[in-house]
Amino acid sequence: MGGQDAGPICDNQHDFSLWEKRVDALMVLCSGKGYFTVDGLRRVLEDMGEEAFETMSYYERWIASINQNLIESGAYTTEELAAQMAEVKARGATYGDASLGK
Repeated sequence: MGGQDAGPICDNQHDFSLWEKRVDALMVLCSGKGYFTVDGLRRVLEDMGEEAFETMSYYERWIASINQNLIESGAYTTEELAAQMAEVKARGATYGDASLGK
């Protein structure tokens, strides 16, 4: 981070989880639609600070950056996001609960 020694990097390949693949796809689709640039994504990542890099995974940081850029570009507001998140939460804690309408 910031040019500091980070120690060895594990370069073993791993299977990406479904949500990680979705974050990557969202980034490609939204940048392709002109909602943000790579520079915009990087700016938000760099503004997160050291704690984010210590506590969040790679894709957690990327989805936070994508979200911030979508808000800044006017794709949706924080109020719209909050309403949508409340709706999703009300569906249930698991995909199974959501499909049963619990």
